[in-house]
Amino acid sequence: MNSPEDRALYDELTKTVGALPAQQQPEWGDAAGVQDAIDQLRSMPPLVFAGECDLLKERLAAVARGEAFVLQGGDCAETFAGVSADNVRNKLKTLLQMAIVLTYAASVPVVKIGRLAGQYAKPRSKSTETRDGVTLPAFRGDIVNDFEFTESARLPDPNRLVRAYHASAATLNLTRAFVGGGYADLHQVHSWNTDFVRTSPAGQRYERLARRLDQALAFMRAIEIDTEQLRTVELYSSHEALLLDYEMALTRVDSRTGAPYDVSGHYVWIGERTRQLDGAHLEFASRIRNPIGVKVGPSTTPDDLLALANKLDPQREPGRLTFVTRMGAGTIRDVLPALIQKATADGLAAAWICDPMHGNTYEAPSGHKTRRFDDVVDEVRGFFEVHRALGTHPGGIHVELTGDDVTECVGGGDPIAEDGLGSRYETVCDPRLNRTQSLELAFLVAELLESAT
Repeated sequence: MNSPEDRALYDELTKTVGALPAQQQPEWGDAAGVQDAIDQLRSMPPLVFAGECDLLKERLAAVARGEAFVLQGGDCAETFAGVSADNVRNKLKTLLQMAIVLTYAASVPVVKIGRLAGQYAKPRSKSTETRDGVTLPAFRGDIVNDFEFTESARLPDPNRLVRAYHASAATLNLTRAFVGGGYADLHQVHSWNTDFVRTSPAGQRYERLARRLDQALAFMRAIEIDTEQLRTVELYSSHEALLLDYEMALTRVDSRTGAPYDVSGHYVWIGERTRQLDGAHLEFASRIRNPIGVKVGPSTTPDDLLALANKLDPQREPGRLTFVTRMGAGTIRDVLPALIQKATADGLAAAWICDPMHGNTYEAPSGHKTRRFDDVVDEVRGFFEVHRALGTHPGGIHVELTGDDVTECVGGGDPIAEDGLGSRYETVCDPRLNRTQSLELAFLVAELLESAT
């Protein structure tokens, strides 16, 4: 798998990207171990294929034209222990339910992108963590070190780079098996609404929608209309392109076109902490042909936005660039209009997606990091309001979620209180919406999409 073309590409990336400052990289301390892990990764088969990335780019071009909507969701930080059939199925179930709500209620094609099969690295505001007077390296995701607060667990281990590859491969295999094996068949809509969700207000509302969908499918069968599109879905993988040792080792030359692709995932994004114009992350992203996202927060100026577009999408290629806004509920209505106006005036072909999670985090009295569901909802509403006022397309949502009955975000129709966060607080990093809250959010977004058309 290490062709002369791939070797030349890696050498070029090492020379150019490697010469620039790179934020949020671990201090490995084991240069030989890192090189061995990189050599192994460079010999591994692709996790995704360039043609799949190109197809996603076509789908995102439709989003940029206002003809489709993106649903992107999954764990804040995947874990090696979470690579199981149950966990993967539960996340898939949540995304499928949300997509059904959006597609059926709002009559819009939904591009489904999972935060999965690669979301193992996390940026941190501090490089260390202190508990009870003990200071250790911060947890940077399973690809770097372990969540357990011990000296040996927090030591960065380059062998985890290879473990992350194998965990991603297993996750993709499970996902493709579920999607291709009948689990995503629209005739299974009721089976996606089992366990704790069925009894929630959002779950009951979903059941009513599922019955209407059953009637539509029965009508199609009666007039002898059947299509493979009813039995499977397109699901793409995505993650933050944070750990450059990993991403560059998995960047390959496409045999069809001779162009470079990061084959660790279909779609990768550059985070708010690593989008420096003179930094290594943007340089890397500018050199691959995958569709690219870039997070833009409340400090982003219109000139910053245009500079990002010029770096990442100088040819103004439809589907190439997505701006992922993460402003905070109290800020989005003030900051976003000027950014969209600048993009429109410059003729950018970018899609816009709302991340209503990262700008709305706070610490509860119990010490748990959490988010208010009402704040998440308000930021999504603000996102739609701004686009509606400017006559532009609100292209999607990017949500940290899980398929489990966790208690990490407060509020929702089946409410979680601050003093109940400790009941099932299972995230290793940021708080996620549980499946009931995710489904409730999907109904809200569907209503907003209907009113925007």
